[in-house]
Amino acid sequence: MKWQWTTVISSARRGNPEPPRRVEKTEAEWEAILTPEQFYITRKHGTERAHTGEYCEIHQAGLYGCRCCHTPLFDSTQKFESGTGWPSFTEPVEDHVIKYIEDRSYGMQRIEVQCNVCDAHLGHVFPDGPAPTGLRYCINSASIILQEKKA
Repeated sequence: MKWQWTTVISSARRGNPEPPRRVEKTEAEWEAILTPEQFYITRKHGTERAHTGEYCEIHQAGLYGCRCCHTPLFDSTQKFESGTGWPSFTEPVEDHVIKYIEDRSYGMQRIEVQCNVCDAHLGHVFPDGPAPTGLRYCINSASIILQEKKA
């Protein structure tokens, strides 16, 4: 499926694809394997300050996986400079690795994106990205880890 804003909204409202697998841990287990910042962002739905994340300016080839469960989420070939201060991607590597949730916090209407395997908070998706999808997955660096491609 090629993701577009209408399919994102539909998933957020009517249900997400089945994940490829599930990873579930207690809060204490997540806290033991993540840094305090990673835990706050991924498990408590926090947001890192703009332009501070380690992957904001990185352009190495590879797959960006979930920081918590290492599920591949985004390919570096889909990364682009959005000017927002967070790593931005046009689409996930597979349809079933991202979960979409309506987020009405702070008086806004947004779509939160989570890892569909472990429910880690990743960031948000917006309908102002480049072609071909028109989507901008705005992702916290603390939520992902770059798995570099070998030459």
